[in-house]
This record gives sequence, structure tokens and C-alpha cells, in this order.
Amino acid sequence: MTKTAVFKSDLFLAHMENFPHIESADRLKVIYQALKNEGIGNRLLYPEFEAVTNDILEYNHHSAYVAKVAATDGKTYVSLDPDTQTSALSFQAASLAVGAAVSGVKMIHQGEINNGFCLVRPPGHHAESDQAMGFCLFNNAALAARYAIKELGYERVLLVDWDLHHGNGTQHSFYDTDKVLYFSTHQHPFFPGTGAATETGIGAGLGYTINVPLPAGIEDRAYATVFNDLLAPIARQYKPQFIILSAGYDTHRNDPLGGMAVTGKGFAYMTKVLLDLATELCDGRFLACLEGGYDLNGLREGIIATLSEMAGHSQLTDKAVLDLSTTAVPVMAMEVTKEIVKEFWDL
Repeated sequence: MTKTAVFKSDLFLAHMENFPHIESADRLKVIYQALKNEGIGNRLLYPEFEAVTNDILEYNHHSAYVAKVAATDGKTYVSLDPDTQTSALSFQAASLAVGAAVSGVKMIHQGEINNGFCLVRPPGHHAESDQAMGFCLFNNAALAARYAIKELGYERVLLVDWDLHHGNGTQHSFYDTDKVLYFSTHQHPFFPGTGAATETGIGAGLGYTINVPLPAGIEDRAYATVFNDLLAPIARQYKPQFIILSAGYDTHRNDPLGGMAVTGKGFAYMTKVLLDLATELCDGRFLACLEGGYDLNGLREGIIATLSEMAGHSQLTDKAVLDLSTTAVPVMAMEVTKEIVKEFWDL
């Protein structure tokens, strides 16, 4: 029996709870309610976890920036960025979100769970080492990877980001190291403007950043092609010891911020590819951290699809798996990326 943990807390609802914002507490409320109503919710574990201390946050963020965010604690409203604000409990929620990611890594490492999903907010992948950005305060997925490397001795972490928006903060966190292979699919051109296929890393990290900037309108089969024909062969060469996912659901076909056309079936299949790679390459070690997703029904659909795969109760039919596994569709942006990264990987 697969042991899948969900890391959730009412404190995550308190971040900007009474302020009108598209990244609202309603995003988690609808998911938390779905876990009570859907059968999959009864098959999951809900471990306790604690906020991290500032020294852990400084694994990926400058001390002055951590102090700046900490100084917002208890204040009704502070604007850190045109898109990113805090309320009285935001610092505590953000520190707990990182705590969820770190706890997930530790529990997977210790064999207490097979995999985990951090259903947290604020999200993280836009947060730079010294700057809040794009609704994000601290970079949850990046800090999970930092913890795995610094505290647990991992040397190769695959960090996949399928959010609609490019994870600029995550890319910049690991741009000069081979300890993390960052693989991102994202709509382009779009916020935040980074993530060109030519951005492949520097120094020891050259070749370990792989961007697939996609035009609007990309649907399930095209994403499956990218994951099957580009991500999977590179992952098998990299041989990660841990796989972390920045799981954004704003590529859903109904999302108000995006122009993609992914359905629950697509999210389930992409999750399956990652889980199969984790089983093949790193004893199943897999952790997901919630990023975007702003259509509440689409968000719920995508997360339940992901969790169902993780817990071993797939919603995919055999026909859907066969179709998405074997039916490659032309993805010109992937071919552009492939030509660039052939310098580093056998494709």
C-alpha cells in the first residue's frame, strides 16, 4: 500500500484571507473540502509539521530578505512587490509552508511515507533569493531541494516545474550547480519573462537548466510528448536521487490567467510519468509543492488527479495511458529546446 502524505494547515488560509486577490484562501478551501468529500481523501496521511526557523530559510534566501519578510509579522498589510503582499499571519504561514516541504523531504528520506504533496500557500517558485515576487514569499520547492542536499546528503535532485509561469526564482537558485536539474514547461512569452530555451545554466550548472517555453493552447497530448520524449530521457541520464515537483494548475483549460488546455487527464498522466521515473531511478522519492492554479474547479480537478496517481488509485483508463504514452504530437518549442540541450544530453 502506497503511503501518500498531504501537508495541510488552516494557517495557510490566514495569508491575505480578508483581502481580494486571485491567489486567495479559497484556493485551499476548495481543495481541503474536496479531500473530505472525495474517496481519495480517506486513503491519505495527514502528518503534523512545524514552521522552519530563519536559519533554514537562509539556505535559499539572503538573511536581510528573511528579516524583511519576518518584519511584516503581525502587520495588517505590507506590499513587498506589485503582485505580492502580506497580512498579519503571512510570515508564519510562509515559514510553515517551507516546514511542510522540509518535513515531506525528511519523511520520504526516512521511509515514513512514499511520497507527499504540500498543499500550501503562499506559493514559492517566483521568490528570488532576495525578493518577493509573483505572489511568492519563500521558495518552498527550492528550499526542499536545498534541505535534501545540505542536510540529507543528496547530490542529484530533479526539480520539475509544470506551472503556467516560469519559475524564475527556482531557476536562479540552482543556475550554477549540477546538484539540481531544473526542468520547466511554461507559457511563453508571459510573466515573468524568463525561461527562454537558451537559458541553460552557467559554470558547473551548464546544461542543468532546461526550459521548454510553450505557446498558448498546448493540451494534454502535447504535454505528454514533452514529458515522454524530452524529460524522461534526460532524467534517466541524470539519475536523480529525489524528484520534486512545483505543481501549478494554471495550465488547466479553464484557468483565468492562462491560455493552456490541460485537463485532469493531462495532470494525471504527467504525474504518472514522474512517479514512474521516481520508482525507476530513486526508490519512489517524490514530493510535490503547490504553486499556481486559479480556476477553483480546475484546481480541484488537477490536484485530485495528481493525488490519485500518487496514492495508487489512478483515474486514468488503460486506453488513456496507451494513447498518451504512444501518440506523440508535434511540439515545435520542444524541438527547439532539444536542439539546444543536445550539447549536454544524448537525445
